[in-house]
Amino acid sequence: MTMFIDAHGREITYLRISVTDRCDFRCVYCMSEDMTFMPRSQLLTLEEIARLAKIFAENGVRRFRLTGGEPLIRKNLVWLVNELSGYPNVQELAITTNGSRLSEQAAALKAAGITKLNISVDTLDVDKFKAITRIGHLPQVLSGILAAKAAGIGSIRLNSVIMRGQNDDQILPLIAFARQHALDIAFIEEMPLGDIAHNREKTFIASDEIRQTIHQRYPLTEALIKPHGGPARYWVYDDGTQGKVGFISPQSCNFCATCNRVRLTAEGRLLLCLGHEDSLDLRAFLRSGKSDYEIAQAIQQGLQKKPEKHEFTVQESPVVFRHMSHTGG
Repeated sequence: MTMFIDAHGREITYLRISVTDRCDFRCVYCMSEDMTFMPRSQLLTLEEIARLAKIFAENGVRRFRLTGGEPLIRKNLVWLVNELSGYPNVQELAITTNGSRLSEQAAALKAAGITKLNISVDTLDVDKFKAITRIGHLPQVLSGILAAKAAGIGSIRLNSVIMRGQNDDQILPLIAFARQHALDIAFIEEMPLGDIAHNREKTFIASDEIRQTIHQRYPLTEALIKPHGGPARYWVYDDGTQGKVGFISPQSCNFCATCNRVRLTAEGRLLLCLGHEDSLDLRAFLRSGKSDYEIAQAIQQGLQKKPEKHEFTVQESPVVFRHMSHTGG
């Protein structure tokens, strides 16, 4: 097996795949209320996604995550999960979801080979949930979380974006819910991607402030092991309660030195970095009849442009104007 390696010597072992830019929510930190989505003809087919994923698996990628938009609204997603789970050397097959459709799909996803779920939940207050998601229904999401646990999916993590003045009073309730159900939880600093309806500088809260809020009620100790070399820094409860507390800090603590990932957008752009626009048009390669070998060579060459790090700041206009829903979760 060969390895995809960037110009900084980092092995690429993790691919995030957006299967759609569409979503059944309109979260305020992710997209505008009135979004324009890509024509369906511009999206990769599931067969094209599967082919690209196989090329990545043959060149060192061991972890795949399906994202969106909301991935569970993509028809026949279970077929794609089945395909990816059968590729050699795949160690983890995950989905990031808003949870709205988990009640109906959790068991099928588990049977198809999903090993990990990240579920976005930013508040346990019904009114705040409605305000943040604009159209989401909290009980539906909570039912989905319990369905995922009942289906036996082994690793489930809640993802929460905390915004000052909007849901910063929800930190401890979210921690209590995660502790009650033995779930991991990660708090993610808001990222300056795309023009949205609020001032990110005013709503930004650094991870350290959130951690201190938690530590005062539930003392934490930093975990010694950082799973998979990902961006989250994990802490555990001093009282031995099951579950980890993670912090993803793209602004206050740059985590790029060990970056092992790239992102495939729904229309087939390979994004080399979350915080830059450099990309490779893999859809063009697929639809022009290139062989798997030629595509792999193009990816390896493109990786030489992967930047050493991103440079996010909420004090300036977004450096990247695509929304998170276009980026892929």
